[in-house]
Amino acid sequence: MNDTPGWASPGSAPSDGQDAGVPRPAEPVQESGPASKWSTDQPPPGQWSAPTSPGARRPVPPQPPAPGWGGGQPRGSWGQPPAAKPGVIPLRPLGVGEILDGAVSTLRAHWRTVLGVTITVSVISQIGSILVERYLLPEPPEVDPNASRSEALSQSLESLQSSLLAMGPALIITLIGTLVTTALLTVVISRSVLGRPVTLADAWQEARPRLPQLLGLTLLVPLMSAAIMTVGILPGLLLGSRAGIALAVLGGLAACGVILWLMIRFALASPALMLERQGVIQSLRRSAKLVRGAWWRTFGIMALTVLLTLLVSMIIAVPFTLIAFAVDGSGIRDLFSGANPDFGWPFLIITGIGSVIASSITYPISAGVTVLLYVDQRIRREALDLDLARAAGVPGYGSAPPGNDSFRS
Repeated sequence: MNDTPGWASPGSAPSDGQDAGVPRPAEPVQESGPASKWSTDQPPPGQWSAPTSPGARRPVPPQPPAPGWGGGQPRGSWGQPPAAKPGVIPLRPLGVGEILDGAVSTLRAHWRTVLGVTITVSVISQIGSILVERYLLPEPPEVDPNASRSEALSQSLESLQSSLLAMGPALIITLIGTLVTTALLTVVISRSVLGRPVTLADAWQEARPRLPQLLGLTLLVPLMSAAIMTVGILPGLLLGSRAGIALAVLGGLAACGVILWLMIRFALASPALMLERQGVIQSLRRSAKLVRGAWWRTFGIMALTVLLTLLVSMIIAVPFTLIAFAVDGSGIRDLFSGANPDFGWPFLIITGIGSVIASSITYPISAGVTVLLYVDQRIRREALDLDLARAAGVPGYGSAPPGNDSFRS
């Protein structure tokens, strides 16, 4: 029996142990043309019985050429027609470049909606961060360069505590902004795969019911990471000696490895939650199932995306930061003199504009890669491309059930 939730085709193979090399359901035949003759022990094209065990191979009957791609064939195979492409990606297993290109193509195709989401969220987040920094956060403690060793240690602890307190509100504002942006952009990207238009009001109406679950998922993963890090470094900190410090360092490194493994394992949880209407725990299990056997590929794509978005952010933010330093000279004088810099409104406003522009470009790319990587894994494991082609109305694939216009049934 097929245990795949969401918008998986009836009889599609389970995710366990299946990839593009395993035979997938054959493409549907063209609507016109002579009828094919099939033996009684093989079903007609498009109708497949479930495999007897997870990952088992299913019989692939011969069939005439059909529109679209099927079976995960390599691009440009002899005698194979090109993949159907109703939206920003071809409906077949994707390469790394095609995933990145699909994210950028979504930004180009739906730029009004995408920029409406990212600019609005980024502006509100930046205004909130600036107001909190100027009026709510306490002044950082003064550092005495002539302090003794014990006084310097005490000052360092006070400075660390002040920095952590200053990071709290910024992290909360960033969390809320990322939450709303991820929810809305996931809807936009899912529509762009099908080649369908979407407005900001449509995206908000579809994403709003899922925000509480997405908030729970967004909070759960960092809490898990914090608990793992605490378990890793706490024994060494309790010892307090040099051996304890070494143990804390080793435990922290081991905890970082475990956290990285979990981050990649659960990287596809948010698209599963939004598009398959899953719960929080079910989304984590769904992501782990899709990533199983493709952890290193997922890690490589996510790491490349982080590197690209960081590079784009630096290219945009550095000129604005230099302009801000040139306009607000008092802050840079304090910085070079060793005192706590007191940046004025010009500095905060100029750097805030740079941050808004950078976020407006990098948010859609990051969200697009995550959603398209989720789509790619479902295409490779569950033949989702056939369901997407039917939902998009590609000729020769039949018609989708009424109301089935996204990644759910």
